[in-house]
Amino acid sequence: MSETNSGYDAIVIGSGSVGTPSSVFLAQKGFKVLVLDGNASAGQGENKAAIGGVRATHSDPAKIKVCQESLGIFSTWQDRYDVDVGWKKGGYTFPVYEQREEDILKSILPIQKEYELNIDWKDPDYIKQIVPGINPNGLRGGTFSPDDGQVSPLMSSEAFTKEGRNLGVDFHFREDVTDILVQGDRVTGVKTNKGEYMADVILNAAGAKATAVCEMADFSIPVMPDSHEAGISAPVKDFLGPLVVDLRPSKDGKTSNFYFGQNHEGALIFCYTPSPLFPGVDHSCTSEFMPIIAKRLVSLIPRLKNLVIRRLWRGLYPMTPDGVAVVGKWDELDGMYLGIGMCGQGFMMGPGVANNLASLISSGKPVMDSAVFDTLSPKRDFYAQKTELLK
Repeated sequence: MSETNSGYDAIVIGSGSVGTPSSVFLAQKGFKVLVLDGNASAGQGENKAAIGGVRATHSDPAKIKVCQESLGIFSTWQDRYDVDVGWKKGGYTFPVYEQREEDILKSILPIQKEYELNIDWKDPDYIKQIVPGINPNGLRGGTFSPDDGQVSPLMSSEAFTKEGRNLGVDFHFREDVTDILVQGDRVTGVKTNKGEYMADVILNAAGAKATAVCEMADFSIPVMPDSHEAGISAPVKDFLGPLVVDLRPSKDGKTSNFYFGQNHEGALIFCYTPSPLFPGVDHSCTSEFMPIIAKRLVSLIPRLKNLVIRRLWRGLYPMTPDGVAVVGKWDELDGMYLGIGMCGQGFMMGPGVANNLASLISSGKPVMDSAVFDTLSPKRDFYAQKTELLK
């Protein structure tokens, strides 16, 4: 039965990495919030496909600041709310074997330090100490940022949802948004496959479906998904603290980098960036992923040759043309806000993006410096900027 409900201050479209924490922070500011998602529960889109790494070690100032906020939220969640999110403070390391990667990492250290990141270049002996069993042949050193870490995507999604419900957030699952309701130059609500809901604030946090949601309100933001595969092993004895990122492209040209870590339960979780990319929304696992990732894992840490793999999966990176997220207000339509195009880093950026959006919606200003925040603007030229060096 169709119904109309006008009892909301804000409607969040999407209960993923950005939408669910946004609902919490809006509710904390006194908003009556409705979250709509076509999936059966929160975090069942691309959020659950994340491998859980959270780092502020980027080269883009806005992403640095956003992820610093995310780290603060994730790392203190259990102390503040007595709910475990699987936080593991093990840091991130980028081991280096080639001059090209050394030059890239050293070139961005000044801006990382300018934004108060705890990161330094470490010699080969240090990298061998924090990554036991790493291949020593040709190891030049690498960077290490001890304050970064890992979080469970499933546990954190459930934690945000629980806190949202504690604050009065309504979650409607298996309910798809079919239209944005507009009157004049402002939004008034949304229409779904089950009814209409009225609110003065609409937040598009729809992930891979973000462009379609924008077009319901007669504007377009280019968010173009491509798919990436990941996997997890059976638990092994804890030996690896940091999440490891190998920036080297593979010699066969099939991967541009790969990354992995050992989570709070002892399992190794891993992913790589395919070359060329796989545009589109296909979630099917490929036959080539495991042989490729196994070769890279074992070549970097030979002791992993007997690792037992538990399962594989594939998720989407909602990409923008310039590789930068789209966060802010759509000025041409009062009440319309965007937290989209996270470019595969929505999980680590999500709480920080949500915190800034909640502040922007409630007070007109983000938490972070406006000049830095504005580089994420929906009104920028998407074809004029370069992709961040540390993707």
